Formats: sequence, C-alpha cells, structure tokens
Amino acid sequence: MEKPQKNFLYRNLANIASIIGVLPLILLFLEDGYRYLIPLIIFNNVMDDLDGILAAKLHIRSRFGADLDNVCDAVAHGVLVLAVGAHVGGLVLGMSMIAATSIILRATSRVNPDAVSGVGSPTNELMRHMLFVLLLTHMYDVDPGLYLILIFLLHSITMTFPIKLPILIRALAKTATATICVNLALVAAWLIPAITPLIAMAFIGTYLYSFLIGGTQWLQGTGKENA
Repeated sequence: MEKPQKNFLYRNLANIASIIGVLPLILLFLEDGYRYLIPLIIFNNVMDDLDGILAAKLHIRSRFGADLDNVCDAVAHGVLVLAVGAHVGGLVLGMSMIAATSIILRATSRVNPDAVSGVGSPTNELMRHMLFVLLLTHMYDVDPGLYLILIFLLHSITMTFPIKLPILIRALAKTATATICVNLALVAAWLIPAITPLIAMAFIGTYLYSFLIGGTQWLQGTGKENA
C-alpha cells in the first residue's frame, strides 16, 4: 500500500511545485498585501521554473502537467498584473486588464496540443519586466505608470501574436544550471540595488531587440501572405 503512494507523489512532484507557486498569492488579498508583491513575483518565477526542471530531470513530463502549468501561469500572472494595475490605478489599471486578457489567451492557446511552439513571449517574461519596472522606479523615485503601460502594451502584442523572439534570456537558458542562474539574477536585482539596472537592461534590452527583429519578420511574412 505504501509503494503506490510514493509513486503517485513522485509522479506529481512537478505538479505540486506548480500549485505551490500559486497558493501564496493569497497574501495579495490581505489589507497590506501589496507589500508582498516583489517577493511573490520572484517566488512564482522560481516555482514555475522548478516544475519544469523536476519534470525533465525526473522524467515525469505529462500532458496533464503541461496543461496544469499553463493554467497556474494564467491564474498567477493574471492576479499579479491586476494587483499592480489596481494599486497604481488610472490608465495602468485599464492596460493591466488588457494584459491579463492576453495572458489568458496565451495560456489557453498553449493548452492546445497542436499549438505552434517557439513563438510569442511567455507570460513569465512579462512578470520579470514588471518586476524590473517596479524595482527601478522605486529606486529612482519615479512614477511607474508610463513604464507599466508600455510593458503591458508590448507584452499584450507579443503574447497574442505569433512573433518569434529569438534571444530572450530565459528562453536561452536550456539547462537546469542556467535556469537557476536566471532566478539568482532576479533575486540579486531585488536585494542588490547597485546591479539592478544592469540586470534589468539585459532582460528588457534583449526582449526589445527580439521584438524589433521578430516583429519586422512577422510583418514581412504577413505582407507576403496577403500579396
């Protein structure tokens, strides 16, 4: 009786990590819950990467696990975006609703087993950029509104349209070690303000470059199809 239970837990370790990455978001619903936003973004990113590492290293990948991961991403990232939008208010709130809708559409499309992979930006990329905007604007005492609107707008486009983004840092991290380094960089950006601008520049700069190259190629391809 004991062995099947262990096997069940073993097979679902990655799924457990996916769910654990979402549950602490309940803190955002406390009266002063917004102060937990930064660590919650980082924690969710770590757990989202951990479930993938566990699934690969333990050979427990499954269609259910992939779908669960996408559902957890849609819930967690939608909540985080809307929490920021509600806190800042105004146009940022409206743009956060559009970004949350794009997150849901992105996650839903990935549940489709016939979906084309390797295009568009993952919802986690938006979480990382939102993290950097919040850290930098707090550091330099700048209103984050305009910058949040810009990243919500750009990511709403790249999450929705099949644009190839060739050099996203996280996408290039193919090994467990590289993935761990990406997450350590996020923690360092939070805890060591002196290097926050450099880390932010690396992540956002490669995204903007990829957006420029991929967006141009997508527009050219669309133009040829319509010709």
